[in-house]
Formats: sequence, structure tokens, C-alpha cells
Amino acid sequence: MLADVKRQKTFDFNMIKNEGAKYKAIDLFAGIGGIRQGFEQIFKKDISFVFSSEIDKFAQITYNENFGELPHGDITKIDECDIPNFDILLAGFPCQPFSNAGLKKGFTDTRGTLFFDIARIIKHHKPKVVFLENVKGFKSHNKGNTFSVVKEILEGFGYTVTFKILNAKNFGVPQNRERIYIIGFLNCDTEFNFPDSIEKDTRLGDILEAKVDAKYTLSDKLWSGHQKRKEMHKKKGNGFGYSMFDEDSVYTSTISARYYKDGSEILVKQNNSNPRKLTPREAGRLQGFPEDFKIVTSDTQAYKQFGNSVAVPVIKALAKNIKSALENSN
Repeated sequence: MLADVKRQKTFDFNMIKNEGAKYKAIDLFAGIGGIRQGFEQIFKKDISFVFSSEIDKFAQITYNENFGELPHGDITKIDECDIPNFDILLAGFPCQPFSNAGLKKGFTDTRGTLFFDIARIIKHHKPKVVFLENVKGFKSHNKGNTFSVVKEILEGFGYTVTFKILNAKNFGVPQNRERIYIIGFLNCDTEFNFPDSIEKDTRLGDILEAKVDAKYTLSDKLWSGHQKRKEMHKKKGNGFGYSMFDEDSVYTSTISARYYKDGSEILVKQNNSNPRKLTPREAGRLQGFPEDFKIVTSDTQAYKQFGNSVAVPVIKALAKNIKSALENSN
């Protein structure tokens, strides 16, 4: 525990569900629970979540509506000693550079970054599995130094670390979304393999709603602006600007948290009309969220939440192999 940081010390964990589960997990930088979705769908009654943390108040609302628990807030103010014991740590954490000193001194000088909070929790609890998700560029961020520090710190804690960049479009989701997954096992004898791509045709039309409110159709002014910017970038010799897709598109570009602004990265072609944005439900489907997932915030917040989340089918494939690895190592 670090004395120089004042943290919350009291929690009520009486609401923990499924206390007899084989594995206990925590969900950090939880967002709306996309990673948790994948693990619960695979582990089922064998997993119980004993702690979650998410700082965004709107994401907290969505998480609470879908999982029946309100995540704790700022992880930097939570004492690692007050988190219940657990076996699996899940975290889709922000990509932040470390100081030059941190590149030499390791764990201690990652302070000031949110990975430091993950690291101090891992160091204290030593879970069986560490599961980290980040953007593809994390591997090369800061000339590769950021990734190297994370890997070296985990290995210094005794973890066998493997990593791979996986694309959602290879796991049954009509979205080109590449993310890096970093998996650490405390038991060095655990044999883990990353999942293979699945043979499943994808089509954007399969996730589109039959009837869509006219409010999702771009106004003449917005559509004109998109076209002008596209033409401007074309003259400069680059491919920036809006991206258009139709029902037969095999996959879309990556949906991001900024989608609420103008929808430019994924526009859906419409006959005899301006193109439209995806609806929030379609955005959830594009990430592989189940139909019964509750969308309880404004469209703006829903777009941010799904854009910041993960492709659930990829998480499921990873969780399946993690579960097999744990069972085979026991």
C-alpha cells in the first residue's frame, strides 16, 4: 500500500453474487461491462465478480442497469487492501506514456499513470490471471517503451505474459476493429493459446434495424459538410473523410467514442435519401452485445459507451481459452 496517496477505505461487499463460484474476478476501467459480458457468458456460474470500478457516471448507470451493481469510482482513490481477494483481473485501461525515469525504474515510476493502479492491485493480490485490453497502437506507443514496461512489470511480479492483436471481423462481428490483448498467468506451467479466427460470414445488414427513426438521417447541411471535407482530402491525396457502407458490406470501420459527433466513420447508405448514422442499438450489435443489453442513457452517451467498449465475441473466444487453460493447469 502506498502511503503517499489518500484512498477510499470502506466498501460494502455484502451484495456479492454467486459467492460459491470457482473463480472470483474484478472489473477495472469497466466501462459498460463489455469484458465482463464475455467472461460471464463463458464461465457462467463458475465466476463471481467481487469488485468493479468505473469513473464515468453515465457508464456507471448503464453498468448498474445491466449487472445490478454500481461500480466504484476513481480507482486512484481506492486502496488495494480494501479490494476482496480475487483470481482474475480484467482491465481495458487507457494508453498513457511513462516517464523516461519509469522506463529504467519499472513499477515505482509508473505512478501518475493508470497502469500504476492496476500494477499495485496485482502486486498486492497476485491473481491467477491478468487480462488487459488496449488499442492496437499500444504495442508501438512511445516507440514501444510503454508496452515493454507493462510486460516487464508483469513478468517481475511472476507472470508469464503473452499478447496478440486480434480483429473483431475475424470473430463474427461486421467491424474492422483491431485491439491488443495482454494475458498473464501466475502459474508458469499454464498452457494458453490465443483463439483462432472463426469461419463465419459477416454482413452489416444482419445487424441493422428494420425501421429507423428519421432523426438518424443526416441533415442536408451535415451531409454537405461531409462531402466537401471528403473532396478536400481527396485533392490533398489522402483518404480522410466519411466512410460509407451498405447492407451488403462485409464489415465497417472501427466505431469510436466520437461517433456521436457526426457519425462520419460509419455512415449507412439509404435509397433516395441522405445516409444515416447507426442507431445506438445497432452500435451495440456492431460490438456483439446481446439484444437484452439495456441502453438507458441518451444517444450521445450510448455512442460513447459502445465506442469505448470491446467486441464481446472476441472476449468470449479469449475467455473460453483462458477457462480451459485454468482447468487444465489445476
